Amino acid sequence: MPKEGKSVDRVDLKILRELDRSGRISYSELAAKIGMSSPSITERIKRMENAGVIRNFTIEIDLGMLGYALEAIVRIKPRPGNLHIIKKMIIEETRFTTCDAVTGDDCFVCRLVFGAMEELDFILEPFHEKAETNTAIIKSSPVRHRLPKRHF
Repeated sequence: MPKEGKSVDRVDLKILRELDRSGRISYSELAAKIGMSSPSITERIKRMENAGVIRNFTIEIDLGMLGYALEAIVRIKPRPGNLHIIKKMIIEETRFTTCDAVTGDDCFVCRLVFGAMEELDFILEPFHEKAETNTAIIKSSPVRHRLPKRHF
């Protein structure tokens, strides 16, 4: 991870904010918004990719449109000796959309998608022999994804 203030300047941050809003924006449209030439924008983006500031261009998918009406945060605390087994189980259960290894009482904090409440027990049941779980159903996500404001 680059050191703060070393890899990006204010112009780069403007570019990143525009890309964060719309990853499909053309370089010419991006250049017009920033007030630069397309070759300059292209060069800056390539430099940020090479430096690891930009790691990937991606899409945001409405999982509800794919039949996943519900989403939950699941905290998982493996029982002694089961950490690697639980990690493997999380990786193999494709309805976990994100998973972070964390400090504190729980070892993992994950997001899980499913179509109906009846599925939740079915998905989590295999974990109960080897871990404790704590689940919270997500009602809404006021802040889903955003680039944090950088304070210089």
